[in-house]
Amino acid sequence: MKTCIVYASTHHGNTEKVVQAIADECGVELINAVCIKEKDLTGYDIIGFASGIYGAQFHQSVLNFAAVNLPQNKKIFCIMTSAMGKDFSKGFLKTLESKSPICLGSFFCTGYNTFGPFKLIGGTGKGHPDEKDLSNAVDFYKNVIKEA
Repeated sequence: MKTCIVYASTHHGNTEKVVQAIADECGVELINAVCIKEKDLTGYDIIGFASGIYGAQFHQSVLNFAAVNLPQNKKIFCIMTSAMGKDFSKGFLKTLESKSPICLGSFFCTGYNTFGPFKLIGGTGKGHPDEKDLSNAVDFYKNVIKEA
């Protein structure tokens, strides 16, 4: 199956570490939405969207990329890193409703965060994503492909 992951990783590189681990082990193509604004995605069987979480949302570049480039009825999955270590994919999926994507699942893990007041205390989520987080992300991706 031809798969790509569209991502943005602008704060500490947390999301990039996760998607790079998947790409290294599984040969997935990575598309940095901060640098690449448009790309024909029709040839991909599955498209992942990955982002750090900013104000409970995916990074604006990923939102914009998906709005412009996601074909109708594509199989997708979501990957998130955040200080809170929780799933924020519902809001992202809601923005894509008009594209009728088929979501195969979501993965999230804690990421190192020094945004705003967290900087004053040395940040939160130090050391994350760690090797276990990266291994879990790879396992998640392998399961998504298996179930697709």
